[in-house]
Amino acid sequence: MKQPCDLHTHTTASDGQYRPAQAAAMAKRAGIAVLAVTDHDTIGGVEEAAQAGREQGLTVLRGVELGAKENRHLHILGLNLRAGCPPMEALCGKLRQSREERKYRILAFLKEKGVEIPLEEVEELAAGGVVARPHFARVMLRHGYVSTTEEAFARYLDTDEYQRIERWKAGAEECIDVIHQSGGKAVLAHPYQLGLPPQELERAVARLKDAGLDGIECYYPRHTPEMTEQYLGLAARYGLHVTGGSDFHGEAVHPDMPLAPTLLEIDWLLASH
Repeated sequence: MKQPCDLHTHTTASDGQYRPAQAAAMAKRAGIAVLAVTDHDTIGGVEEAAQAGREQGLTVLRGVELGAKENRHLHILGLNLRAGCPPMEALCGKLRQSREERKYRILAFLKEKGVEIPLEEVEELAAGGVVARPHFARVMLRHGYVSTTEEAFARYLDTDEYQRIERWKAGAEECIDVIHQSGGKAVLAHPYQLGLPPQELERAVARLKDAGLDGIECYYPRHTPEMTEQYLGLAARYGLHVTGGSDFHGEAVHPDMPLAPTLLEIDWLLASH
């Protein structure tokens, strides 16, 4: 039986606008029955969200979104992780350290470009969570260097030149393996972001399937109907489960991507442990 789900969301544990408990309450109001909290490189917000979900009659799945080193837009979602999973905690610890080191490089890179912003404001926005590029983008907007956070990425934070200061990431195979060790299922997030022609994308999906990939995010706010059909076809050909999510960060970060339910069959996911 299909349920209204949002299996891709972010909170203040990484680069989202709302605390995990707030996101859970918003999801309940949006008509979502199953919510996955998938912060970037951290599981620091999942227990707060899970507790809020229990109080409100909302199923909250512990999750994570891991960037893989093979492509800067290759992201793997880990869904329905166990409570307390040392392998994921260890990987997230390494990733957090790499982000802590990178924030100084981002600050220096922006200064080279004539953008001088206080690191203290960036860290304040991060609120103790991992420091990420959207925090820099929001401070750049606040100081008038850009007119939108999207402009901050287009001009500075997602350019080829920016890649010289990129942080350490694990390979896709390691990401998938750690997700499985942590009791979860591994899903390819927003495949359109890879920017690959259809045949190259299919080869990439085949490699990920060989590495243990469980699913593909077919439903996503920025997928066109044609993209969705393409990804549903890949899921069928490679025996991958179908997921979907809003990639919610909050209106201050992505105003065009609100929490939204997608009807999905997720018995395979809920039965993972």
